[in-house]
Amino acid sequence: MTEELKTVATIDLKGLVCPIPIVKVSQAIKQVKVGEVIEAFATDPGVLGDIPAWCKTSGNELVKMERVDKVFRFVVRRLV
Repeated sequence: MTEELKTVATIDLKGLVCPIPIVKVSQAIKQVKVGEVIEAFATDPGVLGDIPAWCKTSGNELVKMERVDKVFRFVVRRLV
């Protein structure tokens, strides 16, 4: 059985360009409890490299990243 991910916050980053999506995700993750999950939607293709790198350096988990048309959806779990 797969775990159902319950997001506690959704962030709309569509139309924003680097570095604003990372700044907004960093701010949002600090507002949730350790173990909770947030999701974000962005249109800047820079997030494909930026989000995984940020997760690695910040100690948080990139649970999922997908593209639907021109929108990138990513799910991040707070670990620290």
